Amino acid sequence: MKNVLTIAGSDTCGGAGIQADLKTFSANGTYGMSVITAVTVQNTQGVFGCQDISPEIIKGQIDAIFEDIKVSAVKIGMVSNIDAINVIADRLEFYKPKNIVIDPVMISKHGFDLLNPEAKESLIKRLIPLAYLLTPNIPEAEVISGIKIKSIEDMERVAKEIYKMGCKNVFLKGGHLEGDAIDILFDGESIKMFKTARIETKNTHGTGCTISSAIASNLANGMSVYDAVKRAKEYITVAIEHSLDIGKGIGPTNHFYELFDKAGLRYE
Repeated sequence: MKNVLTIAGSDTCGGAGIQADLKTFSANGTYGMSVITAVTVQNTQGVFGCQDISPEIIKGQIDAIFEDIKVSAVKIGMVSNIDAINVIADRLEFYKPKNIVIDPVMISKHGFDLLNPEAKESLIKRLIPLAYLLTPNIPEAEVISGIKIKSIEDMERVAKEIYKMGCKNVFLKGGHLEGDAIDILFDGESIKMFKTARIETKNTHGTGCTISSAIASNLANGMSVYDAVKRAKEYITVAIEHSLDIGKGIGPTNHFYELFDKAGLRYE
């Protein structure tokens, strides 16, 4: 079994962040490990606070993993400030792991800023060039590129612009557009399109964290970037179709639906 590391923030209600990443790694056949960058105060109704972890502790967590365990892929999620970005970039440049997947978490579904505005340039200059795959949604891609996205053609243009920032592949998620859910993958040469029917549910908390972690697991297991994305899309679609209506707000996806289904278990 391959080992996959997530570097991200913690989610109190377990639907996103570190908790979603670890569930996804397990569901996709890899062993999950974590470096926590921040502790959030949140539930299905919103994000109410955030405590950043010190750069020294982030560095210590990363070193503890890489000095002891072989890492086959790294997923990076919420990194909220310049110091955290710099220490993560420094350590990854030192250890040089393969298959770095970056989900540039910037704004929660409830509008809470998860990336300090002044840290955007550091993200672009230090982390994006390290990415084997960058997985922004439309609002994140607009912030990174400075270009508004209103169509599939805009998505293609922005993916090409972001690619120029140094990442090897760009997977731009189009769920914020109307109609079918259409995502695109740009590898520097050609654009591949992934289209699924939109699932009518409000319970989509943690979808970005989940699909990026599924891709990281698939890359660790030796898949090509296209196959890794394709398989991750299939996984997240099932997880959303059977999402969990917990709490009073936006519930999470069902990370273990297929496992529970085989066991005859149902969420009550």
